[in-house]
Amino acid sequence: MKKLGLATALLLAMTGAHAYQVEVQGQSEFINATDLNDKDFTGAAQGTFYLKNVDASKGPLAEAAFLNQASNVSAAYSFAKLSGDVDGGESFSLKNNSFGAKGEAYIPTPYVPAYASASYSHSQTKAEGEKDNGDRYSVEVGALVAPNFLVAVGYTRVSDQIALDANNVLENGVFNTVADSFIIGEKQDVVTARTKYVGNIDGTNMAVGFESNLVYGENKAYGLKTDLYLTPKLSVGASYAQANYSSDQASDNFSPIKSAWGANVNYFITPAIAVGASYVNANAKAAEVEGVTVNTDIQTVGVNAKFRF
Repeated sequence: MKKLGLATALLLAMTGAHAYQVEVQGQSEFINATDLNDKDFTGAAQGTFYLKNVDASKGPLAEAAFLNQASNVSAAYSFAKLSGDVDGGESFSLKNNSFGAKGEAYIPTPYVPAYASASYSHSQTKAEGEKDNGDRYSVEVGALVAPNFLVAVGYTRVSDQIALDANNVLENGVFNTVADSFIIGEKQDVVTARTKYVGNIDGTNMAVGFESNLVYGENKAYGLKTDLYLTPKLSVGASYAQANYSSDQASDNFSPIKSAWGANVNYFITPAIAVGASYVNANAKAAEVEGVTVNTDIQTVGVNAKFRF
């Protein structure tokens, strides 16, 4: 009987279950930092538990949790390695392991639904034989000021600038996460803001989503993202980010990223299984490393998969 029950649950997950309480996802990204690395890969995984079943029968499957205002807790892990040499010169190697936990809560009120989140990440970085550990803490508060329209502001405390947000890697990719550290710079207290909206297109089974975000640390950056859900299962998206640096950091020899654009596609094979791909192209000023001018533009190509049950 136990085997029959397990087989039945698996069959429902594979063929058409419209409610889930657990989501497991993983991704890997290929990094080409032009003159700085030897075509490396990253890996990341995340598990999320929703406090109540998530109804995935209405709207885009990718946004089922958001549309249901589903409170949840999650744990994430990411690994990245960058290695190579500069114009055939001295080789270098950098490795990062990051661990994260996050909780999100949607709270009914007599006025509008309120939102709150808290997250923590710990990074272990090893570069040229030297080790570094860093931590970061974040909180957000906000409200759904209109149906499926979230506005939130946040505060992040960074005890070490090499601390990466492991939760963000799964949401926005490794480039966005690393660029975030450049934006924060040497500042430990960071202010953030973001908006998110998902809505159906009248008269169709299509929907559209918009997101924007702002990071205000030693430097400032904003990002814009949009997704078109051609069907509840299939979506295509585009993103753009722009950074403005302080005069001190902008004139530094190792110049940071200036802007980036990206594209993605995601498809749910069944309501419980999804696959996707992403691409990011980031532009930067030429950097001077050990007296050699190198191209620091970055491209990433990623693949991901989700499983819900």
